[in-house]
Amino acid sequence: MGSTPLARIPALERAGLLWLNRGARYRPVCQFMRLISRLGNGVVWYSIIAALPVIHGLQDGSRLALQMLATGLICLIVYKMLKRATSRPRPYEVMPDITPSAMVLDRYSFPSGHTLHAVGFSIVLIGHHGDWAWFAVPFTLLVALSRPILGLHYPGDVLAGAALGAAVALALPAIY
Repeated sequence: MGSTPLARIPALERAGLLWLNRGARYRPVCQFMRLISRLGNGVVWYSIIAALPVIHGLQDGSRLALQMLATGLICLIVYKMLKRATSRPRPYEVMPDITPSAMVLDRYSFPSGHTLHAVGFSIVLIGHHGDWAWFAVPFTLLVALSRPILGLHYPGDVLAGAALGAAVALALPAIY
């Protein structure tokens, strides 16, 4: 394997990706994960942000919405910088056994932007209103799982996205 891109992917990560991507062979799983991935593009999060002033009152909801928007902006900047800096190819470009089951939003794999944003938004949302955990935690986990199942990211991309999203959300001062 030498210095090919495939040789640089750790064996455990390849095995995990192959195992997860097998889930996309089952039509109901694939369709569900495509839906989750599509919703994880931002539709769900920006809908929640828009609704926060109504749900939690103008003052508290607006502060939370601003905090989430700031988190999303910084996550986007981090995501774009890392994508350009690493230029890691998507798994299906390197591993012939991986079948992509959804369209990608950009060219490179590292980090998972869907996961980065989902974790960042979830931490901020739950940090302000823990009663959102019933929704945010399962949705975020499903978004993260959807990426390797659909063959679009390596497990390491997802873990890195989660860590970066958490770091951004926890590093930003709360808007009060």
